[in-house]
Amino acid sequence: MKVFRIMQAATGAILWIGSALDPLAALDAMARAAGFRDSTRIPSHLRAGGLHVEEVEV
Repeated sequence: MKVFRIMQAATGAILWIGSALDPLAALDAMARAAGFRDSTRIPSHLRAGGLHVEEVEV
């Protein structure tokens, strides 16, 4: 597994850091940690301005 950081692109706010197989799995993991079923349920106000997923070197 790899470690990913998900940030709100417009503000630079870090929303989640954790391990996942790939960027899409990281978005789903962030959504589940926030109580949503998957990344398609992430509220539009968080998606506004874009979400940036990057792999973190450990």
